[in-house]
Parts: sequence; structure tokens; C-alpha cells
Amino acid sequence: MMDINTTPLIDVMLVLIIMLIITIPIQTHAVKLDMPVGNPPPPNGPPPEVINIMVDFDNTVQWNGVTIPDRQTLELHLRDAAAKVPQPEVHLWPNKLAKYDTVAMVMAEAQRLGVTKLGLVGAEQFMD
Repeated sequence: MMDINTTPLIDVMLVLIIMLIITIPIQTHAVKLDMPVGNPPPPNGPPPEVINIMVDFDNTVQWNGVTIPDRQTLELHLRDAAAKVPQPEVHLWPNKLAKYDTVAMVMAEAQRLGVTKLGLVGAEQFMD
């Protein structure tokens, strides 16, 4: 019975694959950035005003502690904030139990009306 012994062939192929894996250069996932050198310039003028918008557990929206009765009033406040120079920082404080659509509505209105400095505050409550 004439059969080819394939064991040495498989051994040689495995050695070649291992050698190929060893010789492949290691992939680095680094992003090369040109970082600025030196001290940043001092800020010009006073710091911007901070506006706190809170969305409570029952989906009521508060502007700096004052309850906003409807969407039109919220739009007026956001339009006034977007028109100020320098534009104030708007901090959105959603409650963990608030509905997503209310928080998304406030964020969409702020974006639509031109508020560019919008930040979510209190995200650590959602880590649980």
C-alpha cells in the first residue's frame, strides 16, 4: 500500500505559519498628534454665564430652578440664551427617572435654536 506520509508536511506548514506570525510587525493603535507647547493664553474677559436646565422625575423642566410651563416658554429662554455674547454654558441635569423623549426634546430645541455650549451633567447616576 503506497500512501504518502503527510505528517512531515503538516509539521513543516505549521512551522512556516508560526514563523510568518512571528515576523509580522506589531500593529500599533496610536494616533499621532501635534500637541501645543508652552502655556495657554489667559482667558479674555469674565467666564461665561452658566444656565442649569433640570428635567425632573415627573418630566417637568426647570430653568435655573424656575419651572417652565410649556415648550414655547422653553424656546423663548433658549433663543435668548443663544443670542447672548458670549453664549452662556447650558448644563442639562436629567433625572434618572425622567423620560428620554423629554430630555431629547430639550436637547433638540437647544440645538435647533443655536445653543452651541450644551453639556449633560450628572451622568454618574446612570452607571448603576
